[in-house]
Amino acid sequence: MANVPDVSDDTFENQVLKSEIPVIVDFGAEWCHPCRQLDVIIDELADEWQGKVKIVKLDIDGNVQTTMRYGVMGVPTLILFVEGEDKERLVGLQPKKRILGTFEPHLAA
Repeated sequence: MANVPDVSDDTFENQVLKSEIPVIVDFGAEWCHPCRQLDVIIDELADEWQGKVKIVKLDIDGNVQTTMRYGVMGVPTLILFVEGEDKERLVGLQPKKRILGTFEPHLAA
């Protein structure tokens, strides 16, 4: 099972924006029940996409600067960054099929 790392306001630029491969940021919070439900899907995707995409988590409560910068108003929110650019986003608990359909077209073969 994948170990999805956390990022913070301090590490966001290096870990996400400067990444050589696409990055999906899972914006969530400890108190968010749908976020915890999404964790299972996120772990599966991290395993399936290993080496193709990096998946990280960001706690909105402890990282207000990045949360505000990207206009995250609800959690969970998944944002795909490709070459430092915000390419796609999904808000709310989504089924795995919808996540795949939204993000896979942006991932290199």
